[in-house]
Amino acid sequence: MACLYDAHQRWLCAWLQRKTGCSWQAADLAQDTFLRILASPRNMQQLTVLREPRHFLTTIARRVWVDFVRRDALEKAWLETLQNQPEPVMISAEEQVTILETLCRVEAMLEGLGDKVRQTFLLAHLEGLKYADIAERLQVSVSSVKSYMAKAMTHCLLLMYED
Repeated sequence: MACLYDAHQRWLCAWLQRKTGCSWQAADLAQDTFLRILASPRNMQQLTVLREPRHFLTTIARRVWVDFVRRDALEKAWLETLQNQPEPVMISAEEQVTILETLCRVEAMLEGLGDKVRQTFLLAHLEGLKYADIAERLQVSVSSVKSYMAKAMTHCLLLMYED
C-alpha cells in the first residue's frame, strides 16, 4: 500500500483537482480514497493483482468524489431549508451533524432502488402522502405504489440486517 501511495498520490491529487477545481479538496479526497482502500478487505485483496493501479485508483476516487458531491448537495439543501423556515429555528451544531448523517445514511440505503421506488418511499415518509396521492403524483396504480413500498422496505431492512 505504501508503494501505491508513494507512486500515485500526486497523480491522484492532480486528477481530483481537475474534477473539483480545488487543490485542498483534491488532497482530502485523495486521502479518503486511500483510506477507503485500506478499510475494505476486498480492495486490499485487489492490490495484490493490480495491473493498472491508476485505473483502480480512478474507480475508487470517482466513488469518493461522487459521495462528496452528493453529501455537499444534501448539506446545501438542508441549510437552504433551514434558512427558509418561517420562524427562527435554532438547531445546535450537534443536531445539524446528526441530521445530515441520518440523511446521508437514508440516501445511501435508497441508492440501489429504482427511481419510482425511491420516490414512493420518500413521498410516503417525508411528505406523509397517502398511497392514492403518491399514485396520482407518479401516474401509477395504487397497487404499484404498494409494490414499490414493499420493495423499498425490504431493501432497507436487508441493509440494516447486514450492518
